[in-house]
Amino acid sequence: MPGTVQSIERAAAVLRLLAGTSGHLALGEIARSLDLAKGTVHGILSTLRHVGFVEQDRASGHYRLGATLLNLGTSHLDVNELRSHAINWADPLAARSGEAVRVGTVADGQVLVVHHVFRPDDTFQTLDVGSLLPLHATALGKVLLAYGAAGSAPAEELDRFTRRTIRTPQALATELQQVRDAGWSREVEEMTPGTASLAAPIRGYGGLVVGAVGISGLVERVCDSHYHPHHHLVALVREAARAISRDLGAARR
Repeated sequence: MPGTVQSIERAAAVLRLLAGTSGHLALGEIARSLDLAKGTVHGILSTLRHVGFVEQDRASGHYRLGATLLNLGTSHLDVNELRSHAINWADPLAARSGEAVRVGTVADGQVLVVHHVFRPDDTFQTLDVGSLLPLHATALGKVLLAYGAAGSAPAEELDRFTRRTIRTPQALATELQQVRDAGWSREVEEMTPGTASLAAPIRGYGGLVVGAVGISGLVERVCDSHYHPHHHLVALVREAARAISRDLGAARR
């Protein structure tokens, strides 16, 4: 039997490293992490960029997974499969947080809500399953954009829903970097006045982000008086996201 191909093994190691981090790594960081020469890593990255598996940020020069690879990673995941794995964790999240829970993925450049658990009280609520939400004005969408599951971020002026909606690509890019650094996203009155939402990434096999799970509710319940999300709610959302990810085959984090 023939042996393994070293260049493919190294390329796979680069992709695994990018998938297992916040997303943006410098050439030197990748080389040090894999104990490879910078020249060798640069050649691998150049090839991966050529086939669309890796993208390079123009400003920083850092590398992240490309849209082509991410699309390959999510194309096999049926919406019903994502929903079936999320159900076991979405219901407890709603009960523990006291807020509505939504699970979303990307469809036609928007967030497709694949599962929705009502807030556990007696108020009137409408089922959102099947709804399409904007990427830039929702916590679910920001997660999908930040980790490349929705492809590249928009380059033109963005639709406005409230006075707090992010409108420019530059402001959105800053926000998405904060999401990657924190590992979760927030949205406060950017989509609907008086409401706020939190979300965290759902990863599939290999660590690729295939969806997001989050909570939404009145600003005064989700955030403190300074519009900062309550820490215990952030922790609950991230815990649910990790649990769903493990069920989908992602490595423990």
